[in-house]
Amino acid sequence: MEIPEGVIQSAFSQLLGCRLLRLEQGVAEVAMDVAPHLHNRGGKLHGGAIFSLVDNAMGLACSSSHGFDQQSVTVECKINYLRPVSDGEVQCIARVLQAGRRILVVEAEVHQGDKLVAKAQGTFAAL
Repeated sequence: MEIPEGVIQSAFSQLLGCRLLRLEQGVAEVAMDVAPHLHNRGGKLHGGAIFSLVDNAMGLACSSSHGFDQQSVTVECKINYLRPVSDGEVQCIARVLQAGRRILVVEAEVHQGDKLVAKAQGTFAAL
């Protein structure tokens, strides 16, 4: 897939340490190291960091579906946090379930190894 220069990493995703692992038509896989600055007060990966990883992967999946020349934005997203993470790396795989002209429905799973950490579904608007 041909990806225009500079569309993969936003400043925010760089701040989180997100790394693109795979990008296919309607699918994006993004990884993030569990760094101390992303921990909550309990020493676990903050839910906001997990959500940001999910949102980043979902947005990339949308862009790979409708093209990087068209922007998309999150309309809504629901996430279930299933297990805490203290260290290591987490990976998110996002898949476009339905891509209409204006609305895309996307699902994502966050894993640490073979363990499911979080599951999400979101709606994106193509601008």
